[in-house]
Amino acid sequence: MSSLPLSPDIIPADAETFTLDEVSTRLRVSESRVRTLIREHKLLAISRGGRPLVPSLFFDDLGIAKHFTGLVEVLLDGGFTRDEAMTWLFTVQDDIDMYPAAALHTHSAREMIRRAQAEAF
Repeated sequence: MSSLPLSPDIIPADAETFTLDEVSTRLRVSESRVRTLIREHKLLAISRGGRPLVPSLFFDDLGIAKHFTGLVEVLLDGGFTRDEAMTWLFTVQDDIDMYPAAALHTHSAREMIRRAQAEAF
């Protein structure tokens, strides 16, 4: 089994995270499936204290946040590395005073995708 592609702990220290077990429970899938989602970049994860963790902002009440996967695809297809995408997702956008990861849960979700497209390459 290959190792998971994890970003370093580059998210804010106060950002809530889930363990892979918590993600598997939330999504009602096996932990192996969660690992596959991370490998396929359908989810992004960090390594904190040697443990893989997934930011809770990547989820809503129904599972993975509606626009999250599309936003990550835009970032990665646009030339961002996984680590750069994670950094961008947790960099405050001054005009809306929140992270793009948080904006996914607001009316600004599509705007975040447009901004990601504009920053490509």
